[in-house]
Amino acid sequence: MKQVLKITMAIFAISSVVVFAACNDSGDKKNASTKTEMSHEGGDHIYACPMHPEVTGKEGDTCPKCGMKLEHNDNAGGPNNVSMQFTYSPTSPKPGEEVTLSMTPKIKDKPTEQVPLDVEHTKKIHLIVVSDDLSWFDHIHPELNADGSYTVKEKFPAPGKYTLFADYKPSGANHTVDYLNVSVAGTVPAAKVYGADRLTSAAGDGFSVLLTPEGGKFLTNMPMHINGVVMLNGKEVDVTTLEDYLGAKAHMVVVSLTDKKYLHVHPSVEGGKFDLHTTFEKPGVYRGWIQFQSKGKIYTSDFVMNVAEGTAANMKNMNDNSNGMKEMKH
Repeated sequence: MKQVLKITMAIFAISSVVVFAACNDSGDKKNASTKTEMSHEGGDHIYACPMHPEVTGKEGDTCPKCGMKLEHNDNAGGPNNVSMQFTYSPTSPKPGEEVTLSMTPKIKDKPTEQVPLDVEHTKKIHLIVVSDDLSWFDHIHPELNADGSYTVKEKFPAPGKYTLFADYKPSGANHTVDYLNVSVAGTVPAAKVYGADRLTSAAGDGFSVLLTPEGGKFLTNMPMHINGVVMLNGKEVDVTTLEDYLGAKAHMVVVSLTDKKYLHVHPSVEGGKFDLHTTFEKPGVYRGWIQFQSKGKIYTSDFVMNVAEGTAANMKNMNDNSNGMKEMKH
């Protein structure tokens, strides 16, 4: 009888411990959930484009500007407290002269603190450089110095104004693009004048790229799907066989001629072709550059895109065509 009583008491003690632990665990989980909800003011998490934090949506959505998948970012929409301090030397550069470009990210209310930057697409800063008429393009990467500044050398081909897009993400803050300028001394040549779309571009060594917009034209205010085919000596290349360039199969930069609106488009790959997604906010002439890598060499194809004002009818036709294509696939 005593033995039975001991066993019964032991079972009761073990059960009490299990129940106590379960209650504590439940309480911890509830507290964690409450803390999470409080930190977001009772709302859902914010999902934003890593390249365009002003674009927000729900989990699983993609950015209409660049096609990237939205990521959890509860800082999205908040004020950006970091800007790029920029200098260049010599201060009055001549065409073809080597110029040292120096940029230092600064916190506006803490100017003496160094600002760490995240690595994005294998680099901390992507610096896109274009001439004022968009006839010249370069994509370079400043390197970090001990004092927190980033420097890189560049040679500008002709007199005139150049726009530099410093593309970077401060650690723990939003992705940003700062617009910088360099003026090169001398008589500025006549600006390049662009006519019709140029959607086929040679890249060198037999490579070329062909772009085809869905619906046959470029329109504002609607998500555009652009098909990109890479050719080598007239034969289509499966883009999955290309080497990675800066962590992806290709990168595309698009800039508007009039106001230098900057878009960094990340092509996805579908059926051995590039599938580019972007949204044009204003009509006008845009220039685009696609860069990819093969056998250790970087190739650049450049394009001219004339973007027209989109309408509700255009959007309906675009949706009808997209639905028709989906039905054909099934």
